[in-house]
Amino acid sequence: MKFNKNLMHGRLIKRYKRFLADVKLDNRQEVTAHCTNSGTMKTCLEEGAEVYLNPVDDPKRKTKFTWEMIKINKRWVGINTNHPNLLVYEAISNNEVPALAGYNEVKREVKFQDSRFDVMATNDQETCFVEVKNVTMKDGDFALFPDAKTERGRKHLETLIRVKEEGMRAVMFYVVQRMDVAKAGPAADIDPAYADVLKKAIDSGVEVIAMQAEVSPDGIDLVKEIPFQWPH
Repeated sequence: MKFNKNLMHGRLIKRYKRFLADVKLDNRQEVTAHCTNSGTMKTCLEEGAEVYLNPVDDPKRKTKFTWEMIKINKRWVGINTNHPNLLVYEAISNNEVPALAGYNEVKREVKFQDSRFDVMATNDQETCFVEVKNVTMKDGDFALFPDAKTERGRKHLETLIRVKEEGMRAVMFYVVQRMDVAKAGPAADIDPAYADVLKKAIDSGVEVIAMQAEVSPDGIDLVKEIPFQWPH
């Protein structure tokens, strides 16, 4: 996924009210950017750190920039939660995820019962529903999800279990937007209820895929699958 505009470089002043961030651009102008990440952004929030913003032309938008990434420990971390869905959709469409290859029709935002899944992929043999989550929190060499309690995340897992019960394929796909980790897992200390439902989902046959995305001012690319396991 390539950015279709030149991003603007600056440094983070502060993030506040969950969805806002003040940034000082290189020209010393101070601007407010929209932050799509509603979580705590634990381990990827550092005042004074380098950031990149995406200019927005929409006259209806109060903020004229979207915050894309932040540099933590000399590596870019992608914090825009809107991108992982597109990344996974494109990767499945292009047969770039080995475990999800061989589908001839791939759609985004498909409704199933009382939920809407990020991706549905079909072929003559099966239907597969995929839920995508953005992961940015780091603990040692683990990327952990979630970074805050998520009732919505639990609901998605419960619906994936129902997908499996209906005889279809169900996949929980974690996109890790940082390259300074080696594996992924659940943040059971932060949301034990989510971890419990995830274990139930896996026991029910829901598959889990975790892939790292390399983030740069030019774009974001899914680069490799990493193990998903419970931290000790």
